[in-house]
Amino acid sequence: MYPLVFNDVFKDYIWGGRNLERWGKKLPDGITAESWEISCHPDGPSVVNNGEYKGVKLADLVFRFPVEMMGSKMANRYIDFPLLVKLIDAQEKLSVQVHPDDAYARLHENDNGKNEMWYILWAARDAQLILDVKENTNKERFLECLARGNVEEILRTVHVKEGDVIYIPSGLVHAIGSGIVLIEIQQNSNATYRLYDYNRKGKDGKPRPLHIDKALDVIDFQNAGRRRIFRGLTIPGPGLTRKILSASAYFSAEDWYLQTHTVIETKKERFYLFTCLEGEALVKWEEVCVPVRKGMSFMIPALCDRTVIEANKGGCRLIISTVPDIENEIIRPLLDAGYDENVILNEIPGIRL
Repeated sequence: MYPLVFNDVFKDYIWGGRNLERWGKKLPDGITAESWEISCHPDGPSVVNNGEYKGVKLADLVFRFPVEMMGSKMANRYIDFPLLVKLIDAQEKLSVQVHPDDAYARLHENDNGKNEMWYILWAARDAQLILDVKENTNKERFLECLARGNVEEILRTVHVKEGDVIYIPSGLVHAIGSGIVLIEIQQNSNATYRLYDYNRKGKDGKPRPLHIDKALDVIDFQNAGRRRIFRGLTIPGPGLTRKILSASAYFSAEDWYLQTHTVIETKKERFYLFTCLEGEALVKWEEVCVPVRKGMSFMIPALCDRTVIEANKGGCRLIISTVPDIENEIIRPLLDAGYDENVILNEIPGIRL
C-alpha cells in the first residue's frame, strides 16, 4: 500500500460551466458541473492513477484490503468506504433538493444516507444559495405552495462568499445558487430527492423528474429556519495553519496552508483524503514519493503511518477530510489553541449532532 492519486471523474450536468479549470482541472469539451475527486460510489468510481495499482478502482482496493485502506477503527464500522469528495461548479443554480438519513436511504434506495458540507472556494458578487425553508414552514404549507406553483416564497435564501462553510445534514432543504464554486465533503451516497427545478428541462427536452413524496417524508420541518453559515476556527502553527471547518460522526473537513512539511500519523486507525487547491507538494512514505499539484486529490491509506507531506517553494493549500477522532483531532487542538469549549461547539458545525 502507498499514497494514492486518482483519475478525475467529471459530470456534465446542465447547470455546470468551465470554472474548474481555475483549480487545475483539464476539462473535456462542453460543460463540467462536478469533479468526483475521491469516490467509491458506483455512480462515479475513482480509479488509481499511480503505482502498482494504477488502473484499479478504489472500491476494489477497499474491498480487498479493508483494514489496510480504511484502518482498524474504520474497517469494522463500515461495509463500504464512507466518504465522497467533489469539486462543484455551479454556473447556473441547482435544483432544490433534500437528502435522506441512513435508515430511510437504506430502506428505499439501497444506498447510504447523505450528510454533507460545502466550503465556498469562489462566489460571484451577490451569490446566493438556498439554506432551509423559512421559519414556521410545515408540511401542509409546503404542499400548498407546491400546488400553487410558488415554492420559492417559502425557501430561505442567504448570501455567501469565499470561505463560508455550510453544513447540510440529512433532512435540510438546500440548493447551490449560480456563480459558486465549492468543495463538497459528504457521505458515500448519491441519494437525492429533487423538490423543485425552476421548470427547467433536461438534455432530453423533458422536465427533470421530481421526488415530492419521498422528499416530504424526510424534510426536517421541526428545525425550519434555524440553519446558519459558519467560518471555521483557525489553529496557527509553525509551517502549518489549520482551519477546522466541520466535524461530525460522519466526517471532518479542514483547510490547511502548508509552508514547510507535516507528518500524517494514521496510527493505522484511519485514512486521510486530500485535495490540493494551490501550489505543489511531495507526499513521501517509506521509499515512495508522490508529486502533487493544484487540482489533484490523493489518499493516505491507514497502513501508511507517518507519511510526510512536503510543500514546494511558496507553500500549498490542502483540503483534508476523514472520519475523525473528534475529541483528540478536533476539540483538544482547539482547546490548546485557546478556544473556549462553547465557542468550539457553536462554531464547528456537526459536533452537536
